Amino acid sequence: MRERFDVVIAGAGPAGAQCARDLAERNYEVLVLETESEDGFPRQSNKSTAGTFMSAMTGFGIPDDVVMNYTDNVVLESPNDHYVRNQTGAVLEFAEFKQWLVSEGRDKGATYRFDSRVSAPIMENGEIVGVRYDGDEEVYADIVIDATGPAAPLAKKLDVCNLQRDHQAIGVEYEFEGVEVDHDDYADLRGAMMLRLDHDLAPGGYSWIFHTGDDTAKVGLCYIQNGSHQKYAKDGMGIDDYLEYWLDSDPRFDDAERIEGTQAHRGSAHIQPPDSMSTDNFMAIGDTVPTVDPLWGEGIHKGMKSARAAAATADSALKPNEPDTSAENLSVYDQLWHSEVAPKHNARLMMTELLYLAPNGRYDQLMEDLRSTGQDTLRQINGGDRRAIAKLTHLSDMPILVEYARRRLDI
Repeated sequence: MRERFDVVIAGAGPAGAQCARDLAERNYEVLVLETESEDGFPRQSNKSTAGTFMSAMTGFGIPDDVVMNYTDNVVLESPNDHYVRNQTGAVLEFAEFKQWLVSEGRDKGATYRFDSRVSAPIMENGEIVGVRYDGDEEVYADIVIDATGPAAPLAKKLDVCNLQRDHQAIGVEYEFEGVEVDHDDYADLRGAMMLRLDHDLAPGGYSWIFHTGDDTAKVGLCYIQNGSHQKYAKDGMGIDDYLEYWLDSDPRFDDAERIEGTQAHRGSAHIQPPDSMSTDNFMAIGDTVPTVDPLWGEGIHKGMKSARAAAATADSALKPNEPDTSAENLSVYDQLWHSEVAPKHNARLMMTELLYLAPNGRYDQLMEDLRSTGQDTLRQINGGDRRAIAKLTHLSDMPILVEYARRRLDI
């Protein structure tokens, strides 16, 4: 006899767990399949800086218990300058945050199965009707949701999203103690989340210090595996080599040591616009269809908002009298994603690409530009406001714009 649920979700990260939480609250039978074991969850998937802002905290009822440190500022650093924006945020203990989401979903009736790696869709008449996991195990559902992140075993086999590795960002992060967060030669990072634009440290990407209290911080970097990275990369150096290089060259880390018992946080994401996010009986959420803010990379809130949009779409599609999970009906999720989750996504992606094409000297100029245009500029840019982007553009940026156009046209 076929085992069946209303909705099956692959992946118990923030998006998958939030979607299960919302659907279970609406009394749907929901199954979440998670690759990792429950003992010590999360392990390998504990891969986020977990910096977010108060809109996410209040919008999803995230409790103080999973917050490592509340912050007052976002700091952008360039090789020789910095800019401070006053904005309250929170650095989460990511493992505890994910455990809280799982517990919330279970309390509302969602079923979780750990040690359950989803491998392939089950297809009937050209439509997905369930998933295979752990080899030959099968489960069926009216709607299947891929929340596995860049792995995307279902989205890829259904030819949804069109994810390409040449636009993939990879990152690594460790938790440190002994970090001098108020060093005289740098911005004061007490109670701050800092992102540094510096190709010497993170070619084609950025590095960060997120203060987690006292002399502790999350320290890491990421870069996008594309032309910008290749242009600025050092021969033979990988992601871990760049982090060690930064730790060795920045005096803020002279006395820093990795906190005993903490794990490396590793992750990846596709930095590209998704072609689509749904088809018959199927939706992709979270880092399977990611979107991040250009200037401070916050993605947790966007992932959870995509989960909520998918849950609302599923709720509408699974009407008791006339359920309709066709591609046409589930395309409402795509509309919600573009209007509510990631409005002006193409403009925001353009800013991200232009940012990493710029040379180090332009980053110093960017800090001055931000000071001269006012505190709202960052918010406007992260919202995809092309006029705000234009305010930061100079005639000397023409080579960057030409290179961006060439890449977009694949010349």
